[in-house]
Amino acid sequence: MKVYLAGPDVFLPDAVDLGRRKTQLCTRHGLTGLYPLDNAIDIAASDASLRIFRGNENMMIEADAIIANLTPFRGPGADAGTVYELGYMAGRGKPCFGYSNDPTSYATRVRQFTDVIAREGRLIDASGLTVEDFGLTDNLMMIHALDLHGCALVTPQQAPDDIWHDLGAFETCVRMAAERLGSKPASASR
Repeated sequence: MKVYLAGPDVFLPDAVDLGRRKTQLCTRHGLTGLYPLDNAIDIAASDASLRIFRGNENMMIEADAIIANLTPFRGPGADAGTVYELGYMAGRGKPCFGYSNDPTSYATRVRQFTDVIAREGRLIDASGLTVEDFGLTDNLMMIHALDLHGCALVTPQQAPDDIWHDLGAFETCVRMAAERLGSKPASASR
């Protein structure tokens, strides 16, 4: 069974090494992890962004499920590309698993980036826009896509010291995906 490994991990300085660690965890649980940086793309090509998109899309088509890293990235919410990939897989009816190494609510995190006040029973940011406040870890569309197409978002009790390299919540998703997809751990398949 193949699992697409979505997330902003690809932007980290040690992205290839982290991808290797993630795919090894998948293998231990009887899954094949498809990591976006496994696509061989010439970044200098004039159509590099389109090639990346098509390569990732082909991996998602090939995958039986997705595990999405929804840890907030460059702001209070999840990485936009990862959110797209989660929606793409949910739309294709494939099992969706996700985790965030930041367990705080979305509204709490928005307060770290802008002033937020309560007005007329809702939260309003400094631009006068409503701040989603359902007590969820991120936008309701992602949270319920996971609930309805896989499992609830996995979060630790508290954020680990290194939110980008701690793979505890990721491995929990791998275990759940392996169970749901009926794969056998590597040691059991020998």
